[in-house]
Amino acid sequence: MRAREPGPSARLKLTLSYAAVIMLAGALLLAVVWVFLLRYVPEQSVPGTGFTPNRSDLVRAFVPRAAWAMVALLAFGLVGGWLLEGRMLAPLTRITRATRAAARGDLSHRIELEGRQDEFRELADSFDAMLARIEAQVAEQQRFAANASHELRTPLAITQAMLDVARSDPPADSAELIARLYAVNARAIALTEALLLLSRADQRAFAREPVDLSLVAEEAVELLLPLAEARGVAVEASGVVAITGGSPALLQQLATNLVHNAIVHNLPADGTVLVTTSSQERSVVLRVENTGPVLSPRLVATLTEPFQRGTERIRSDHAGVGLGLAIAQSIVRAHDGELSLAPRSGGGLDATVRLPS
Repeated sequence: MRAREPGPSARLKLTLSYAAVIMLAGALLLAVVWVFLLRYVPEQSVPGTGFTPNRSDLVRAFVPRAAWAMVALLAFGLVGGWLLEGRMLAPLTRITRATRAAARGDLSHRIELEGRQDEFRELADSFDAMLARIEAQVAEQQRFAANASHELRTPLAITQAMLDVARSDPPADSAELIARLYAVNARAIALTEALLLLSRADQRAFAREPVDLSLVAEEAVELLLPLAEARGVAVEASGVVAITGGSPALLQQLATNLVHNAIVHNLPADGTVLVTTSSQERSVVLRVENTGPVLSPRLVATLTEPFQRGTERIRSDHAGVGLGLAIAQSIVRAHDGELSLAPRSGGGLDATVRLPS
């Protein structure tokens, strides 16, 4: 935080400005009186008319009272300005207190400024919205860190247990132990890479260039075709040219994750996956539909949350890391798009990605 020298408060500066404006208005009024009235009074009294005040008499009578009037105006300007500015700046004081509370880590504090809409209330509402968003993001990051720690600890604990058993009772054939350790290590590596990819997408650390979603979808289908054939799932890809701006690698990962999720959760066998692309006036759409069991809307709403494996989750023999759709959601958000998931009426899932064209 930048160190600053102490200075006058905004309330004091506004009060002085208010008083200065009043003093200037008073001085201008006196100048108008002098220029347009007193200068027409003769310098000397007219002989033979009795006592007639001349300019000097009026000046002697006018100047002291004008001085007292200026003093009164100054006092009125200072006191009135101080009270008025205090009332006007009261919302800013509440905003400052909320800012300091947020700086101390209290993200639950809200300003909730009442009254009609003006600049201060617009600022307060924007600040409350920002605090709510930051609080939600911090809570999500804390939950994600806890889940990630748990997920990373599991393969390490399994490896440690297998090594302890092998050390106490060395197996006759070490090939099985090596194979199991290799599988556990591969899962840990996949989880770590997924976490890194998720972090990269959240930070938007990529350069944007034109990308055709139809080509991205075709590459994802070709890459995962052996997996689909092994599981007895038919994959169809169709659509038109759909150009968007973004990272080719991340958008390829997005399409791959969606198609992969559609294949591995396509139960029972002999299911289908339909991948289509379309282009609209201001957006392009990538849609991945798959058959499968009927899903509840409550379950579908949790599918993009990291590591969420509810009791209703579709179980398969695929050893995923629980980050596929979470990564897809982060990639779409980083590209200023929208990912919507909806259960299909006949069973399965409909995943639709909408990105700016």
